Amino acid sequence: MKTVYIGCCGFPVARRKYYELFKVVELQNTFYELPSSEWAKNIREEAPSDFEFTVKAWQVITHPHTSPTWRKMKKKPPGNLENYGYLKPTRENIEAFEKTLEVSRILNSRIIVLQTPSSMPSTSETLVNIDRFFDEVRTLINRELIGWEIRGPLLNTQQLKKILEKHDVVHVVDVFRTKPLHKGSKNVFYIRLHGVGPGEVNYSYNYTDEDLEKLYSILLEEEFGESYVMFNNVKMLNNALRLKEIASRREAMKIL
Repeated sequence: MKTVYIGCCGFPVARRKYYELFKVVELQNTFYELPSSEWAKNIREEAPSDFEFTVKAWQVITHPHTSPTWRKMKKKPPGNLENYGYLKPTRENIEAFEKTLEVSRILNSRIIVLQTPSSMPSTSETLVNIDRFFDEVRTLINRELIGWEIRGPLLNTQQLKKILEKHDVVHVVDVFRTKPLHKGSKNVFYIRLHGVGPGEVNYSYNYTDEDLEKLYSILLEEEFGESYVMFNNVKMLNNALRLKEIASRREAMKIL
């Protein structure tokens, strides 16, 4: 039977309350400012033993230092700032990934999500950089899965599919907009939901029952072993709980 984990990108309510409602969360603070090992240890200890954390990778790996999101960092990373972002295979990016990996292992996380911005250049140089970056990263991971959410028109479908398959990277998607090109060797279907409407994100959107029924149908139709359905909108708490309600009463999949 398929297993579906439903949760939110970040905590929309107090953590202890959230643990009572869901079995998984995608941490967002790990993107903006990589937390300390002590923080990771504390949050792992406070959560139930069967609760899962997925980790959104530190932004310095995916976003250049000119990105507005860098302004939220109190302490800039070391080295040449020009060498950060866009999955460049630089010492700075690889070391930043190692630090993200350290935090994820304390949390006992199995999935690290890279989210590249729409400003990432769609060039042959970018393709070479991505390929080399994932070559480096593969030597660092053990049981962890790497997910990649691609914003903007980066490369073409065949190029992306080739990269994802070569490096066994899970293609993270919003299924209301596109289907994944690769679910990885573990057959993981990872969904991030940013609202329906024009553009790539519409965070203020409130998913209707019709939307959630459509999402449930997609989950029924897609082939996977495990799926993560992570809401990333203002109404994510209510939307995630409603999807759990709809899916749980059908008993066609294991809903967590």
